[in-house]
Amino acid sequence: MTTFTAPTIASIENKVLRQQLQQIIDLKTKPLGALGRLETLALQLGMIQGTTKPQIEQPQIRVFAADHGLTKHGTSAYPSAVTAQMVYNFLQGGAAINVLARQHNIELKVVDAGVDTDFEPHPQLLNHKIRHGSRDALVEPAMTEEECLAALERGMTVVKELPGNLLIVGEMGIGNTSAASLLLARLGNVPIADCIGRGTGLNDKGLQHKTEILKQVLTQHKDVKEPLSALAALGGLEVAMMAGALIKAASERRILLIDGFIASSALLVAERLAPGVIQYAIFAHHSVEPGHIHLLKLLNAQPLLDMGMRLGEGSGAALAYPLLQSACAIINEMASFSEAGISEQNS
Repeated sequence: MTTFTAPTIASIENKVLRQQLQQIIDLKTKPLGALGRLETLALQLGMIQGTTKPQIEQPQIRVFAADHGLTKHGTSAYPSAVTAQMVYNFLQGGAAINVLARQHNIELKVVDAGVDTDFEPHPQLLNHKIRHGSRDALVEPAMTEEECLAALERGMTVVKELPGNLLIVGEMGIGNTSAASLLLARLGNVPIADCIGRGTGLNDKGLQHKTEILKQVLTQHKDVKEPLSALAALGGLEVAMMAGALIKAASERRILLIDGFIASSALLVAERLAPGVIQYAIFAHHSVEPGHIHLLKLLNAQPLLDMGMRLGEGSGAALAYPLLQSACAIINEMASFSEAGISEQNS
């Protein structure tokens, strides 16, 4: 059996640092806890970076794209050709994630993990294609374990080459909500019907059909239990590459700003393959994809925003990014009571 050797994930826990951060936050010119979750966010950023002065430097977005063989069974409202069309849209700067990345000055590049199209070279496109789309998971594993391992390793390679200390992984792949639902059902032991949503916009009949197909896929791979084998059998090339990217980023103590359902499923896989990755994760938003609430519970996560979004691409994470900037600014720039000459609360 193929095995995956994960890099070391250091624990962020440091009682002395935690106390120092909490004291710094508590002594700012405000009532205790008055900035709510902005305070806990500032503390988390300090713990991740191992400093009382957390800062975000050169944030990066990498959108991983791939096609899925399972879509031939009508599990998506859109044809697979849309994956490549959206990649072209990203490269032309016209997608939602492009707009948000420009607004917040975050560098964005697209990673071809397995799109069923060959692209011309482009400065914003990284070619890490494993194959032209995953296989049909209804009849065979979506990837061989060797292909899955290669995807994980190439995801780590993408991160090795990144500047900065914050990573957002986005995705584009018609059919990837099915892959995420299957991984949640298998690795999280959640009933598949609770994991499935309308994805790109299925109607009631389409949703029922999708549910039946995914039940059959789980039955086809009923003996697959281990994380790597489950990822290979059920996942997508982009999900595997995202998981590898998250593992490597955590090993380098980067901040992981996690988007919605697909990104969270990649994080679940990453955590199962390399326990400790989740310490570095900040959850951006609560997707309306039904499976996401189960993933959030499974990962003990409290997302920052609830905007009714389900686009993917990393868009929800980019939207939440300014909150992290604000948390850093508060801890670094806000005066303490003593610095401002303001009397503290009576004991």
